[in-house]
Amino acid sequence: MLFMSYLGSAAFYVPVLLALFWCVAPRLAARAAVVLLFGAMLNALLKLVFHAPRPYWTDPNIQGKQSLSSFGMPSGHAQNSVAGWGFFAAQTRRWFLWAGAVVIIVLIGVSRVYLGVHSVGQVLAGWGVGLAVLVAALGLEPIAVPWWRRQHLAVQLVLSLAISLLLLAAAWGAVRPLQNWQWPHAWADAVRAAGGVAAPVTLVDSAQASGALCGLLMGLSIVAWRGWFDPGGKAWQRLGRLPVGLAGAAVIAVFEGTNLIQAFVVQALLVLWVTAGAPEVFVRLRLAARSTPGLTQAGDERAGLRQ
Repeated sequence: MLFMSYLGSAAFYVPVLLALFWCVAPRLAARAAVVLLFGAMLNALLKLVFHAPRPYWTDPNIQGKQSLSSFGMPSGHAQNSVAGWGFFAAQTRRWFLWAGAVVIIVLIGVSRVYLGVHSVGQVLAGWGVGLAVLVAALGLEPIAVPWWRRQHLAVQLVLSLAISLLLLAAAWGAVRPLQNWQWPHAWADAVRAAGGVAAPVTLVDSAQASGALCGLLMGLSIVAWRGWFDPGGKAWQRLGRLPVGLAGAAVIAVFEGTNLIQAFVVQALLVLWVTAGAPEVFVRLRLAARSTPGLTQAGDERAGLRQ
């Protein structure tokens, strides 16, 4: 159950998307990352709005097998499972891949209830939010992406910052009613008994998520404007990208902190490095090549090619 829960966590998605983006299929990884980051920001916002306890906080008969101090409604793992695994399943029409994704999604939800960190209702809500995020992403992508690409790069960068700050402002509005909120003694005792810390409610998680979203949108805008890199190459070239990219990320991560501005900026720079900085370094170190420009730009009529 701990392993199934891991398959719905950021600890699983982040390294998988990193390897996929740098070494295999950058466009696919980028699309999945946008879906998951928008979902993460929405989940952080909803947790603040509902500020509902986890089952083991309120029921002494339930043993919490993970120490968590974030609120429980809706389940982020359940939401991520539908948005993440559902997104990859949507890229194919093979029924067995869809069936496998459904099995994983169900088992991730079951694992959260088994571990005592979510109720059935919180898991169902997570699935519902994740499905809404997935359907919205798949429906809006054919409209939003071409419109975004038609804008000047400077406009794209400004929009990236504006969208991220707007979502952070929404989180700030949700946390304001909790400024004087105090942990109920039973909740705090349950968190400490599971090995956690009943920390004050802050916007740090929301600032990190919105900063990461800002860096992602900016980075993808820059790499699309500059020219995508070719994820192919020899095995040593693909594997060589990982230590180079991770080394740069480690340097930026040193500056992480709990200050809101610092949390936002560091996450933005970290994801900006992953999406735009590291690929440029790969090209310059000859660990990757610049992609060959296509015959047509996105949205161009293919009829012209027949002449």
